[in-house]
Amino acid sequence: MSQLKELLTKELSDLLDAETQLTQALPKMAQAAHHPKLKEAFEKHLLQTRGHVERLRASFEALGEEPASETCKAMQGLIEEGSNTIKEGANMDPLAADLALIAAAQKVEHYEIASYGTARGLARQIGVRDCARLLSQTLGEEESADFLLTAIADPLVQQLTLDDMNADVNLDKGERKTQTARGRRGVKQERDAA
Repeated sequence: MSQLKELLTKELSDLLDAETQLTQALPKMAQAAHHPKLKEAFEKHLLQTRGHVERLRASFEALGEEPASETCKAMQGLIEEGSNTIKEGANMDPLAADLALIAAAQKVEHYEIASYGTARGLARQIGVRDCARLLSQTLGEEESADFLLTAIADPLVQQLTLDDMNADVNLDKGERKTQTARGRRGVKQERDAA
């Protein structure tokens, strides 16, 4: 086996384990999400991730290799960080907790984007077009997921900024809030003190 093919096989093995780990982590992130669009994004990405696993298996076949998984320590660390984010989010304002979840999820997406980009480049270099095409399709979905997370985060950041300024506006519904940010913080502080 050529060194490039060996390197590609190693990258695919790493990605297969990373995606498999994600199929277990994404339901927990969806459950922890407060905003319906974020919950929906995590659920949609879980379905995509299951497809990514299948595409990786097909990539191995296109390469003429048996699918194999090698522990992805980077993904283990990112998922552990995400688990800590979920735990810490239980004591945070829902908007802040969702933004922390988005940050954790985008770290995962950026890792995957880098990994799929590298693997696709290797597949192109050794001329395995079917493999490169499959990896390119997944890379596009990972980039789209990252873009969607940013689109969900932007109005949440704006709302949290308004809340921090004690503005009486709810951007999500385009109306004035019935409970101010200060009132929510008071409830949260009372809950934290208990």
